[in-house]
Amino acid sequence: MRTTNTFSILFWADQKSKNDDQALLYARITVDGKRVNLSLKRKIAISLWDAKKKRAKGASSEARQINLYLDQVHTQLFQNYQDLKFKGKLITAQLIKASYGGELDTSKTLQELIDYHTRKIEGTLAPGTIVNFGITENYIKRFHAKSLKTSDVFLKQLDYKFICDFETFLHRYWPKGHPKAMKHNTVMKHLQRLRKMVTLAFHMEWVDKDPFMRWKPTWEKKERQFLSENELSNLETYYFPIDRLERVRDLFVFSCYTGISYANIIALNDSNIVKGIDGNNWVISKRQKTKTPIKVPLLDKAEELIEKYKEHPMTEITETLFPVITNEKLNLYLKEVADACGIKKNLTFHMARHTFATTVTLSNGVPIETVSKLLSHTKISTTQIYAKVIERKVSDDMEVLNTKLKIQRKSNSLSS
Repeated sequence: MRTTNTFSILFWADQKSKNDDQALLYARITVDGKRVNLSLKRKIAISLWDAKKKRAKGASSEARQINLYLDQVHTQLFQNYQDLKFKGKLITAQLIKASYGGELDTSKTLQELIDYHTRKIEGTLAPGTIVNFGITENYIKRFHAKSLKTSDVFLKQLDYKFICDFETFLHRYWPKGHPKAMKHNTVMKHLQRLRKMVTLAFHMEWVDKDPFMRWKPTWEKKERQFLSENELSNLETYYFPIDRLERVRDLFVFSCYTGISYANIIALNDSNIVKGIDGNNWVISKRQKTKTPIKVPLLDKAEELIEKYKEHPMTEITETLFPVITNEKLNLYLKEVADACGIKKNLTFHMARHTFATTVTLSNGVPIETVSKLLSHTKISTTQIYAKVIERKVSDDMEVLNTKLKIQRKSNSLSS
């Protein structure tokens, strides 16, 4: 973290906008190479200004008054810099300018909002969500540095243009180590997180108006991939000579038959298996992401997998239902699993949840309202995405049937 700042003050006369041979005086404040101009609201005769010394020249009464005023401004700006430094606050040219103008005590900055929001969500949101907010915050800082040439802005400076410019910056930004620039939906996610922070500021009356009021997110439709009945069957029955791949396959299949996410499966233990109202075993827990209840009756395949790892050396150490593995390694090993089973789709763990919604439940006649409850969705509209996938599958199946019927009719007409 940077502990020292480069700081300088330079006075200049704006001769480009001179009027009656009078130029307006400015102070240029520079911190760490980032600068802002401060109008001193005072004019000087061009003939009286020494461009090299940055002072009024001569010993006339007017020259002495102007130089005394410039010295006072310099002293005050330097004192503002020292005050910010003493208080351990973020030091920017913009903040020194605001402090000089008496705006600092009443104007909150975007960085102050980010810091407050970080403290507010600590321990209340899922770890993954907190990490995602951190990523968005880093992009905001990069946007400040690269596009705005500053390290912070006042909240009152946030407007529709700021949002549009930040969106453009994200679309053009190429994250280090990534094969390509951000996808459109990823950009929308970052803007949504910024919006949540700004909405918080609006509710706390740190800003007078919501700059996102006219902004609407746009989403590119993504095809929800899932395993077909055939693919799921092949995956279940495939023999893996490597233990780690077998464990990864089992975790994936358990999710296919419960719809439970990776974060929750890894945390499951004996206390999460409870007798339901039907006398059968249910998984009872809470989603780490949204804290909504998880209540899923266990299908036979899911129970078999729990039984399989009951006395496994790895689960006895962790006291969990399944061996613990990181999400990164899990998704990495799933690529090997897919290759071994001949699955051509980009297999990710989240696809198991899609498979539960489509192949296991909706395709087998489970009502969408029930599926929504099983997936712990707070809105049924979220679940309806999967229903559309099923409708597409119905359409495809009917198209195949229609082709077969045409062939049959053609065959019958030829034989007659």
